[in-house]
Amino acid sequence: MAYAADINTASASHAGERRGIFTRIFDGLVAIAENNHRVRRVQYLSRLSDAELEARGLKRDDIARHVFSDVFYV
Repeated sequence: MAYAADINTASASHAGERRGIFTRIFDGLVAIAENNHRVRRVQYLSRLSDAELEARGLKRDDIARHVFSDVFYV
């Protein structure tokens, strides 16, 4: 029985390691996305008031279309 407990403990340990690897990969991808200049621009424009957006000729619904217009057809 002790041997079976050791296998289960080792198996649980490997599962934790795999989950940790995938978490680190995902966190890395999120960091890359958040450091994208377009994402930062969307975040900046999203923080502006509706009046400030209107002064720039934008509506809140058009922020993503405006920022990504040269990359994606939205």
